[in-house]
Amino acid sequence: MNEDAPQLVVRPEELTNLDDSPRRMAEIPGSRMFEIKEALAVFRQVDPDGQIFDASQGDGGASLPGVPRELLEAAHELQLEHGTGYDKPFGTPMFRRAVVEDYWQLDAATGWGPANVLAAQGGRDALIKAYEAVQFLGHRRRGDFVAVSRVPWISYNWGPYAVGANVLLAPGREEDAWTLTPGAVTACVEEAARHDGRKVAMLVITSPDNPTGRTMAPERQLDLARAAFAGGIPYVLFDWIYHRVTDEAPHDLNAFLLALEPDERERCIFLDGITKSLGASNIRNCHLVASTAMVKFMQSRASHAVIPSFHSQAVAIAAYRMGFDQAAATIVQPTNASRTVMQAFVRERGIRSILGKGYYAFLDMGPWIDRAGLADGADLGAVLAEKFGIAVVPGSYFSDFGARWIRFSYALPPEITSAATQRLWQGLSSL
Repeated sequence: MNEDAPQLVVRPEELTNLDDSPRRMAEIPGSRMFEIKEALAVFRQVDPDGQIFDASQGDGGASLPGVPRELLEAAHELQLEHGTGYDKPFGTPMFRRAVVEDYWQLDAATGWGPANVLAAQGGRDALIKAYEAVQFLGHRRRGDFVAVSRVPWISYNWGPYAVGANVLLAPGREEDAWTLTPGAVTACVEEAARHDGRKVAMLVITSPDNPTGRTMAPERQLDLARAAFAGGIPYVLFDWIYHRVTDEAPHDLNAFLLALEPDERERCIFLDGITKSLGASNIRNCHLVASTAMVKFMQSRASHAVIPSFHSQAVAIAAYRMGFDQAAATIVQPTNASRTVMQAFVRERGIRSILGKGYYAFLDMGPWIDRAGLADGADLGAVLAEKFGIAVVPGSYFSDFGARWIRFSYALPPEITSAATQRLWQGLSSL
């Protein structure tokens, strides 16, 4: 060996291919979600004492009490006991057991257990890990597509793209709340093939949905997964981050897994966490439940990248041990009450809406946009924030197909939601 010559880390045949896509790729924009509140500053300058309403962010830690103090104190005690040394790239065994035994209460008949759990530093971290894994473990190449709904959460547009995958917006009709169908899944596979023979690496199913609030029954989600597998899509990710924020039963992972064949289970990835249902946005804890092969791949990569903090896991452990319904009551109960307020508001005012479970109402603002001669929901959002002190999210931030809609977050106390809807109506009536 020549000690004066550079040395490859891998064998020559294992080098990554030269790829000039960075010089051709679209520039990834920063999320405008963090800019929305700035428009309220204009209103504040005009009316320093006027009440403002933030119906933009789905952040229960800011708009509701957030994580109860007793859980934070319990998590701190766990941290003191645990110490501050390195943990495993998958998190800690304690967290895995809490997810399996206390939260999901996984049935041994599923064949899944602690080894199927991976902790992540929030939903975005979990998703990036998943986007990368499905490219390596599925068709084993970069450049294929992640298929998402027609009006997706904004980071679904750009998260996959940042790690070498492309994104397809599945077909969907506005009058059907852009709901995914088995036919839409097949259409995505066919469309991918038209682009240099690309394939779909993963289908993403969200329920309740961000931004639309649309909710899909488990049976419908299973139909979509089976359509994906039949079409040659190797993986389906179920984003259930909002499913505990409901006045119905949350998703039952046991029933879901047992409805799948063993080989189908190996191709499913489930995402959940505490950032929404516990109001723990800046604590950043999420987990993935997936095949052991998928989890081992992600934890190996995580050992060189992002290892989740123990404190974020400790908050989740404390909540799961308490019983999650009790732990999340300060977020879920007022949000459910606010959903009832929203339902009455859109019904009484004749506003076309998508209003399922979770945090969000998606409202069709087309009639008011046309009346005022505005371009889209972004123009309307500026008017509402600057002149009426209410912040909402323009649907155009998510995709062009939602340009005439706005997202209204009702993760607020019901009395605030009621006042915010009246302020919204005041603004619309002025146009």
